[in-house]
Amino acid sequence: MLTLKRKTLGDWIGEIIIYLVLTILAVVMVIPFIYVIAASFAPESEIQSRPIFLVPENPTLSAYEDVFSGSTGTRVIQSLAVSVGVTLCGTLINLFFTLTMAYGLSRTNLIGKKALLNMVLFTMVVNGGMIPTFLLVKNLGMYDTFSALILPGAISAYNMLIVRNFFIELPNELEEAASIDGCSDIGIFIKIALPLSMPVIATFGLFYAVGHWNNYFGALLYLEDQAKYPFQLVLRNIVMQTADTSANADQELPEDTLKMAVIVIGTVPILCVYPFLQKHFAAGVMVGAVKG
Repeated sequence: MLTLKRKTLGDWIGEIIIYLVLTILAVVMVIPFIYVIAASFAPESEIQSRPIFLVPENPTLSAYEDVFSGSTGTRVIQSLAVSVGVTLCGTLINLFFTLTMAYGLSRTNLIGKKALLNMVLFTMVVNGGMIPTFLLVKNLGMYDTFSALILPGAISAYNMLIVRNFFIELPNELEEAASIDGCSDIGIFIKIALPLSMPVIATFGLFYAVGHWNNYFGALLYLEDQAKYPFQLVLRNIVMQTADTSANADQELPEDTLKMAVIVIGTVPILCVYPFLQKHFAAGVMVGAVKG
C-alpha cells in the first residue's frame, strides 16, 4: 500500500518561492501586452499624458478605424492576406520536408544513413551567410517572389533531428506487423507513423507558423514590390515611422495609437492558433528530448 509523504516546512517554503517567482515572471510578461491592447483603444492625448495604464479612461475605436481605412487600410489588409498565405504554405512545406526526411533517417535499413546524417549536422555548424544566400536566391530566380520567403528555410535541421528521434522511439513491432500485412514503406508512414505523430506535427507546425508569421527580414531582403510585403514588414515600417508615403506627400506619420492597434492586429491571429493545438502541444515539446 502506497503512503503519501507529508510535506515538510522546507517543501512548503520551496513551493511558495516557486509560485511567487512564476507569478512575478507571468505578470512581467503579460503587463506589456495588456498595455498595448489598452493603448490601442485610448486616444492619442491619453498616451502622451499617462506613461503606462492598463485600462483607458476614454475608450475609442478610432485607431482601428484608421488602420482599416484609406491607403493604410489597403496596405494592412493586403499584407495580412500575404502573411496568411505565406504562413499556411510555408508551414505545410516545412512539415512535409521535416517529417519525410526525419522518418527516412530514422529507418535502420536506410543505405548511407550515416553520411546523410553527417551532412545535416554539417549545415548546423557551417552557414553560407547572408550575402551568399541572397545571391543564391537571386540566381535561382526567386528574388521578389513569395518563394523567397518559403523555400530558403523549407526545413530546419534542428527540428528534423528532434522529429527523427521521435520516430526512432516508435515501437518496431508496429512496423513489422504492417509489413507482414503487406503495407509498403509509404503506407507505414502515412497510416501508422503520421497518426502517432500528432504531438510532433502540432508542436513544430506551431513553431514553423510563428516563424513565418513573424518573419520580416526575409521580405526586407528579397522583396521589392510593396504589394507583396507581408504584414510584419508593414508593421515594422509603421512602428519605425518609415512607411512609404510617396503617394500621399501630405500624409502624417502614424500616431502611437495607430501603432498599438497594428501591433494588436498582428499578434491576435497567431495567438488564436494555439488553443487548437494546445491538446498536443504539451506532449510535443518534450518529444525526442531524451534519446539521441
